[in-house]
Amino acid sequence: MHRISDEQRRIRLGRRHLLAPSARTVSPVTVADAVVALHASDAATVFLSACARMSEASVAAVERALYEDVSLVRQLSMRNTLFVVSQELAPYVDASNARAVAAKERRTFLKHLANDGSGLDEHWLADTEQQTLAALTAHGPVTGSELSAAVAALRAKITVFPGKKYEGVQGVASRVIRILAAEGRIRRDRPRGSWTSSQFRWTSTAPWPSEEPAQAQAQLARRWLRSYGPATEADLKWWTGWGLGQVRKALAAVGAQEVLLDNGATGWVLPEDLGPDAAPEPWAALLPSLDPSAMGWADRGFHLPDGHREALFDRSGNIGPTVWWNGEIVGGWAQRADGEPVWRLLSDVGRDATAAIETEVSRLSQWVGRARITPRFRTPLERELTT
Repeated sequence: MHRISDEQRRIRLGRRHLLAPSARTVSPVTVADAVVALHASDAATVFLSACARMSEASVAAVERALYEDVSLVRQLSMRNTLFVVSQELAPYVDASNARAVAAKERRTFLKHLANDGSGLDEHWLADTEQQTLAALTAHGPVTGSELSAAVAALRAKITVFPGKKYEGVQGVASRVIRILAAEGRIRRDRPRGSWTSSQFRWTSTAPWPSEEPAQAQAQLARRWLRSYGPATEADLKWWTGWGLGQVRKALAAVGAQEVLLDNGATGWVLPEDLGPDAAPEPWAALLPSLDPSAMGWADRGFHLPDGHREALFDRSGNIGPTVWWNGEIVGGWAQRADGEPVWRLLSDVGRDATAAIETEVSRLSQWVGRARITPRFRTPLERELTT
């Protein structure tokens, strides 16, 4: 069986994820396609991930792609997680993942309505959705609070998990809005505040063109293997949230080839991708929490030393801000309250690497400017560095 080493995997990561300076781009859309999807659970992550891979970091360019050209779109999709993908890829993500997420969201909410006993049902939900869409058409981009002010039905409250010790009362507005967004009938527009804000305005949009789910999964698997291969079945299963049967069908559909990895596991690559990539120049990077290069695999052993995990992850498996050298995670970074970026090495990387990391720290500081970044998911090292 053909073998692909961990060193080659790190080389591929530097080039294909646009992290080596010579691989950087001017386009945030090119960035998103290079990593397939940008994590968007934390609003700041989208900008930090994109600008780390751009030759000229530009918040304005990312905002233009998200809110003016709409060449980048947010979708609740893989693993029921919010991602940003290119408009070209969005219909395939919709068919392969987002539709199933939306259907589950609707079923769950209807179950809560039935258990509440208030008389709210699927007919009420359909009517409320139409009122919400009409309000967006009438008022333009508005926040969830402004939508609730315009649509009385969105101000209703229900009891969830009645009779359980974790019983609680919840408003319905966020649930209705989440369903409409998951189904592609509304989308997030510019937030109130700066690019680090998650208080988005909402606007109506047209659902994505229909794609056949199995073909869409094959398309997504092909793009993912191009960016993340070689990778295991378990890696693709984890990243997509698909069942193992769906993973195997998608790999077969793209003609994926088996390769041997350094840890003895079987990996998969596209049939035209067995040859080695040439090593780029030495490179350093400061990547944000939940960056795709850190979150792209279930098994990250080829770029993450075991001893670093405790400092860099929270208890739910979310990785914090990381420092990279030549395809390996070697430390973490944070931003203090006064705006100063601080970092700490967890590996001994030498003088040249340290100088390159300091250059990246300076580059980050210059474009971030006065913005203050606190990751949504705090990790031990990030907390320690900000103290």
